[in-house]
Amino acid sequence: MPSSVEVVRGHVVESLHRLSVAVARPDGTLVAHSGEPDLVTFWRSAAKFFQAIPLVAEGAADAFGVDDEELALACASHNGEPRHVEVARRLLARSGSLEADLVCGPHPSLTESVARAMTARGEKPTRLHNNCSGKHAAMLALARHRGWDRAAYAQPDGAVQSRCFEEVRAWTGLAPELEISHAIDGCGVPSFALSLRHMATAYARLAAAPSLLAPLAPLEGVSAGSIRAAARLLAAVRRHPFLIAGTERLDTQVIEATGGRVIAKVGAEGVYCAALPELKLGVALKVEDGALRALAPALLGVLDALLPSPVPNLDAHRRPVLTNTRGVEVGHVIARVELTRGARIG
Repeated sequence: MPSSVEVVRGHVVESLHRLSVAVARPDGTLVAHSGEPDLVTFWRSAAKFFQAIPLVAEGAADAFGVDDEELALACASHNGEPRHVEVARRLLARSGSLEADLVCGPHPSLTESVARAMTARGEKPTRLHNNCSGKHAAMLALARHRGWDRAAYAQPDGAVQSRCFEEVRAWTGLAPELEISHAIDGCGVPSFALSLRHMATAYARLAAAPSLLAPLAPLEGVSAGSIRAAARLLAAVRRHPFLIAGTERLDTQVIEATGGRVIAKVGAEGVYCAALPELKLGVALKVEDGALRALAPALLGVLDALLPSPVPNLDAHRRPVLTNTRGVEVGHVIARVELTRGARIG
C-alpha cells in the first residue's frame, strides 16, 4: 500500500494525501523509499541551506563579521517575529544594504497566532518580515563582497544565482551535463526542480559535513570550502533553532526536541527535507497534492518509520486533531508510512 496521510473523521477516512519519499546516503545510495523516489518537483525553501553556502564559502560572512544568528536566519523560512526581523535587519546592514534592496515582498507571518498578534498591535508586514528575508540579505552580502551587481542578485542568469546553481549541483550530485530546471520561487529568486533522490542526497551530504572536518575528508564534487561552510551553517542552526522557523513551527521544534540530531527544513507545496548527522542520512518527501495539513504528520511519520522514536513529544504535529466550530474533537490527521528498505542504515 502506498504511503499517505489520512484525514479521518469519526472512523472513516475522508481524504487521502499520497506521499513519495527518498532516504539516501551521501553517495546517493537509497536506504529507503516509498512511492516515487525519482519524482521531480521544486525544492522551494528546502534548498536554503545550499543557497546560503556561498555566503560562507566565498568569504563574505567573515569579511562582514556575520554571526551565528545571522547565518541561521540565512537558512530560514521564518515567522517574521521581532527577533527574526531584528536579525534580518542586522544581516542587511553588514553589507550596507537596505530593506528597499530586497526583492522579496511583505506577507503575513506563517504562524497564524503571530499574524493575529501583529494585526492586534496595528503592525503591517514589511519586506523584513518575509520568511525569506534572511536568504535575500545573505545573497546581497555575497554580491557586495564579490563586487557583483547587487540590483541583479535575484536574476537567474546573474552572478549570485549562478553561484547558487553551482552549489546545488555539487551537493545534489547531479552530473555536470545534466540541466537543472528552474522557475521563480514565491520570494523572487530561482527555485530548482529536482528528484527527491537528489534532494535526499544533498541533505545526507549536509548531515555528513561536520564529520568531514578533522581532518578534512573529500566529498565527491564538493569543494573543501563548501564543506566547511555547510558544517558552520548546520552548527549555527543547531545553536539557534528558533531562527530557522519560530513559534509553533515544526522545523524549530524538531531541532529542539532532538538536540540537533534531526535538522528539518520545510519547503512549499508539500516538500520536506531532513538531515540526520549522526547517521549521515538525508530525507526528502513530497506530499504529492501539496496539502499543507499533511506536511507535519508526513515528516514525523517518515522519521518514525525509519527509526525508533527519533523525534519525541510532538504528538500535536504527529496526529493533529480535527475540531468542529465549538472546538469539539471530531477526527484527526495521521500518516501511514511504509518504507521499502534498500541499503543498510549505518
